[in-house]
Amino acid sequence: AMERTLRPHRRTGTNFTDTKSVTVDGDDLRFKVGRESVALRLGAKDAASWAKKIATPPPSLKEKLGLKDGAKALAIGPLKDAVLAEALKGATTTSATKAALAVAVIENDKDLAKAISACPPATPIWIVHRKGKAATFGDTPIRAAMRAKGFMDTKVSAVSADFSATRYLRK
Repeated sequence: AMERTLRPHRRTGTNFTDTKSVTVDGDDLRFKVGRESVALRLGAKDAASWAKKIATPPPSLKEKLGLKDGAKALAIGPLKDAVLAEALKGATTTSATKAALAVAVIENDKDLAKAISACPPATPIWIVHRKGKAATFGDTPIRAAMRAKGFMDTKVSAVSADFSATRYLRK
């Protein structure tokens, strides 16, 4: 039998969308990727755990942001990314007191200052920023500015091909 090492793609993590026919057979996890059949001897417990993980769809962006069970986000500034706007559709509020969290798309230090002043003190804030070479004001300067103002970054999420987001809480 031919052996291969299967690794998640280094930039996007594990992607199981092409994995089909996932079964547990004793100690083996069996599945198909494209036309190729794969059997991994993992032990019954680990095989069952991996089968469940593969069968569970990834959370939506709305869920990653923490907007479950009718929770609302205070949108600060324009939602410039179509993927983000779609994820927040029907889940925004203009009331800072009713917001479970805030979301702000940041292009520069002026946007960041506006977002910080508009966000209620105890409310988590997702700072959405451009990523890659298009980011003139990206993750590193935003994190430095937020930490200098007493915030701690607690979670990161991809938003789209162009944007990423980091959740901050006041210390």
